[in-house]
Amino acid sequence: MKVLGIHAAHDSSAALIEDGKVIADVAEERFTRQKHYSGPPLKSIEYCLGLTDSQSIDAIAFSTHIAERGKEWPADIFHGFSGRPTDRVRRLPIYFPSFKLRNTTELHFVPHHESHAAAAYFTSGLDAAERAVVVTMDGMGDDGITSAIWRAESGKLECLYSAGPTASIGWFYSNVTEALGWWHGDAEGKTMGLAPYGDADRARGALDGFYPRFENGRLVEPHDFGRPSSFSVGGSPHFHFGEVEAMRDLLHKHEREDLAAEAQQILEREVQAFALPWLQAERTDRLLCSGGVFLNVKLNQRIWETGAARIQYPFPNAGDAGLAVGAALAVYHRTNPGSPIHKLRHLHAGPEYSDEQIEVILRRSKLPYRRVDDVAHSAAALLAKGQIVGWFQGRMESGPRALGGRSILMSASSAENKDLINAQVKFRESFRPFCPSLLAERRDEYLGNGRDEDFMITSFNVAPGKQTKIPAVVHVDGTLRPQTVHHDVSPLFHRLIKHFGDLTGEYVVLNTSLNVMGEPIVASPMDALRCFYSCGLDALCIGSFLLEKRRAAVRPGN
Repeated sequence: MKVLGIHAAHDSSAALIEDGKVIADVAEERFTRQKHYSGPPLKSIEYCLGLTDSQSIDAIAFSTHIAERGKEWPADIFHGFSGRPTDRVRRLPIYFPSFKLRNTTELHFVPHHESHAAAAYFTSGLDAAERAVVVTMDGMGDDGITSAIWRAESGKLECLYSAGPTASIGWFYSNVTEALGWWHGDAEGKTMGLAPYGDADRARGALDGFYPRFENGRLVEPHDFGRPSSFSVGGSPHFHFGEVEAMRDLLHKHEREDLAAEAQQILEREVQAFALPWLQAERTDRLLCSGGVFLNVKLNQRIWETGAARIQYPFPNAGDAGLAVGAALAVYHRTNPGSPIHKLRHLHAGPEYSDEQIEVILRRSKLPYRRVDDVAHSAAALLAKGQIVGWFQGRMESGPRALGGRSILMSASSAENKDLINAQVKFRESFRPFCPSLLAERRDEYLGNGRDEDFMITSFNVAPGKQTKIPAVVHVDGTLRPQTVHHDVSPLFHRLIKHFGDLTGEYVVLNTSLNVMGEPIVASPMDALRCFYSCGLDALCIGSFLLEKRRAAVRPGN
């Protein structure tokens, strides 16, 4: 069975599921180059259907409970399926995509938070007989829910508890983000990154009255956020709540770092008070999480450190871009009860380009390049010399993290490397941390109380003795957010790190997304070339080809 999943709102995306496995998953922003693009994901749909015969699609799943919202533009580009409202067809320009579906293709609508829950459950790899608790938390979905608890068992999801806008701990954290001067719905990671530089005790109580409170798994103190104002810029929505002005005034009394630290502690405390009691109530130690709140890696670490969950799985594409996958998986498992729940091993579900395609682009661009025999070995040698390397290989990752498909790499052995990339490549704030990609078989050498973490979705304490060895990827609070790289999942990237470790003694590389601040991760070779020549990268490994700038600097201290 093939299901096309579509999310057509904030962080629009499309996904293709075949027999319960993720075949494709892409966010529209990667094609439009407009971050958080919110229009119909036409290019994403086109990519997904380019991998199969469009007339083989059995069902289309929308991540929304509002059927009318999904029935206007799909009617214009999809033809022949039973859910098509023929009285609403508009004549679109001929350059818009048009897909022929068979007349038995079904149309389904899956509520927002159910889509989040399905994404976590149906990619967890759990045996259907195992019971798990799924927690979904975000700003607010179009189903009016902000926080929900689900029982996952026997291949089915049952909502046990849900709460609406007055329970939005996600809105609270986003409001603090805006009060600190950043974009609500985009820059919450900056607040998380700034928090370890502050002291929550110095701002204790300053944010009281701005957030909801939970006890024993339920909302006990609702918070009225008021009606937000919203407007669109560049295809992306901006939200603003009136109480942000009062939060901003707190900066006259408190340092930004201290307010960020207090907000982080509030988030961690309230989410645990909501989620963890349900594990005991449901008599399980398996906790699955999704929704934008769980992109907070420090929160996920705090949950792990409680020991309440023996299995903890935050869905790696936890924000709204992951809803297309969730909606499609929900429909598949409704239609095929009892089907196996496949474990998500990687996120490489986007476009890839052959060497032939890449070389055509390089020739047309009249750029100097050379083919190398072993691109992993060449990249490792450059990294060992202290150079900053762009890495464009295989299929593009879905989700917000670079995982060895569209990456910027550097040695982690010098603390100044973090500052170099922030200042000369990413053009972002100096406090922003970077992640390590490390060999999975050497995990325990680098992580304290760790586990396999293939998606950079949970942070851990650095293992004793390693902080001074890889300082560029250890945050100021002694934590790191790793990707454990497995040979059978990412053989080329694994070989690069292995070569680098053989040369330097440390089987870890600094890994950040191949983009500059404010732009989506690159998707195509042309995107990669633009990025390469617009920032301080020294080299670009793209397919089997190597591009180097004439005066690539060897960085001191490596």
